[in-house]
Amino acid sequence: MESEQEPRMRSVVSYVKRGGRMTVGQQRAWDTRWPELGRTVSELPPGPIDFAAWFGRPAPVILEIGSGMGETTSQLAAASPEVNYVAVEVYEAGLGQLMLRAERLGVVNLRLLHGDAVPLLTEHVAKESLAGVRIFFPDPWPKKRHHKRRLVQPDFVALVASRLASGGTLHLATDWENYAEQMLEVCGGEPTLRNRFDGWAPRPEWRPVTKFEQRAEEEGRVSRDLIFEKLP
Repeated sequence: MESEQEPRMRSVVSYVKRGGRMTVGQQRAWDTRWPELGRTVSELPPGPIDFAAWFGRPAPVILEIGSGMGETTSQLAAASPEVNYVAVEVYEAGLGQLMLRAERLGVVNLRLLHGDAVPLLTEHVAKESLAGVRIFFPDPWPKKRHHKRRLVQPDFVALVASRLASGGTLHLATDWENYAEQMLEVCGGEPTLRNRFDGWAPRPEWRPVTKFEQRAEEEGRVSRDLIFEKLP
């Protein structure tokens, strides 16, 4: 199995475990749509996922890590019907809400994974198979003593880079300045990636502005984007 060839990674706690039940609508989406659209990472069979078979077509695969409540994810999938869009998220309620949003937009090119991105990438995504990976506003762990819990660390970025095809992109965004600086340093130190820009990327017009990002701006935090490309 491919994971036997991978360097051992520490367990990355990339999220805060929060409670909360699903709404009636989220539960309905989970009950009716999850069997078609979703899979649980811990229950996947050994080996890489056959995304072409799962989507019913071959197409470039975009993986979004941490789709939250799906506000951005649903719009991005709807705007790019030519790609196979995959979202991995740890919260059932968020996935339920994403399915509701996707249903309203008529999205058909979206598949969902429930669980942690590290075992997903390590054990179930083939090397050089992804056209892009997106990590938008991951948990910032703002306290200095918690920075080690942040998702964007050298080992994780190396793992992501190994799954990108040549020319594939790693796109990150955050509204926490010191996390943005950390992202820039970590991604800049990965030898298989190059920054497409001299520092921060211009904010793409196609990335939706969410209520979360609007609130950050109101609180005086500036959102920053980074786009790195996999070298040949």
